[in-house]
Amino acid sequence: MSNINIVLFEPQIHANTGNIARSCAVTGASLHLVKPLGFSLDDRHLKRAGLDYWNKLDIHYYENTNEFLSLHEKDELYFFSSKGRRSFSDVRYPENVYLIFGKEDTGLSDKIIEKYSDRCLRIPMREGVRCLNLSNSAAIALYEVLRQRGYTGLV
Repeated sequence: MSNINIVLFEPQIHANTGNIARSCAVTGASLHLVKPLGFSLDDRHLKRAGLDYWNKLDIHYYENTNEFLSLHEKDELYFFSSKGRRSFSDVRYPENVYLIFGKEDTGLSDKIIEKYSDRCLRIPMREGVRCLNLSNSAAIALYEVLRQRGYTGLV
């Protein structure tokens, strides 16, 4: 199991999840999918986005957000949201880290943001412009953790 974990709460778009799966596979990060999903795991578009990387992927599934949070309450959780107060690049990430993203249309719930406000991070962007694509955001966060670790294990 990897010590970098990408977590998607209720992802809705198969292409985003497929792209994130591919990023996880090529870096060795684990992918955690929290249901309900907005697509079928058998979706050919999901598999196509992940191409031949699915067999190289460490993937975990959860029935809902509460199940994930109860199983990982003692882990180092970081939540990405445009409502976060700190920049993602201002954090020194711990060895075992969970980078958590909300669904594409609404992001993380206000309840989550309020409960974990000290762990909510943002990726800086221009004011008044919609947020970055989910797969781009996950890649940016993942590679910041890898950069801090000197890209250990990657060529």
